[in-house]
Amino acid sequence: MSTPSSTNTAMADVEAGKVAQPFTSRAVTYLQSQIDSKKCNAVSIYACFLTGFTSAVSFSACYIWCGFQTGNVAQLGIAVARNFDPIPERTYEFMKPDQQAFCSLLAFLLGTTLGRVGDMIGAKRRTWLVVSSFIQVLMAMAGALCAHYSGESSYAVSRGEPSWRTPLGMAALAFISSSMGLQGIIGKRVASPMNTTVVLTTTWVEIFNDPLLFAFKKVPSRDIRVQGVVFLILGSFVSRAIMGKIGSAGTLGVLCGFRLLQTLWWALTPSVDDAA
Repeated sequence: MSTPSSTNTAMADVEAGKVAQPFTSRAVTYLQSQIDSKKCNAVSIYACFLTGFTSAVSFSACYIWCGFQTGNVAQLGIAVARNFDPIPERTYEFMKPDQQAFCSLLAFLLGTTLGRVGDMIGAKRRTWLVVSSFIQVLMAMAGALCAHYSGESSYAVSRGEPSWRTPLGMAALAFISSSMGLQGIIGKRVASPMNTTVVLTTTWVEIFNDPLLFAFKKVPSRDIRVQGVVFLILGSFVSRAIMGKIGSAGTLGVLCGFRLLQTLWWALTPSVDDAA
């Protein structure tokens, strides 16, 4: 039988946080925590690697950058302008490369709008970052399955004869473009040094306008961005090398594994409370 003094002591311990919470409660609290943006440099650099890895697959198949939509928008403008070209060059149809550019753009926009869900949950909340990264795993998996069952080549014959021409091939392009759109808004919301981690044009501008660009010492603002560019190049190199052995479907399967690693990375990234 407990005495009033023991009850009071137990209540005081709970208020002071001396009594351990159940595992489930601690797990929920951990997942609901906000990640520390200052601790996101490494995972942001890794995201640049994934950008290069994913983009190499789509470019090899159909000369479409699934993450860099500026060129795709310009390509659609050129497609419209071709209707007014001189007769020998004039076209009256929506050619397959233009269809693929439009497919990639539309899918990218649909993927990036999922960021609105993150805004409602909390853009820097661990729950959202883990779930959204896993969604990208599923997108990569769907892209791999579509690429496999399309039966098409991993490589385009030429710009005028791209692969991934069939509905399943176009679906593969759409899924990986959507994953790039979702990755972009995640990078932007967590205040990555590489901005969206998808389009590095701004990163190039910031690198070459850094007043300490040629300083022979550690400069975090410069070094982090340079590492992002290097890892993007590395990602595209690794992707193309793997494609030569197992094709685009197998390479997208490898991407699923890389995306799972990113999911785990977000789960282990320190929170703001830990940094404090």
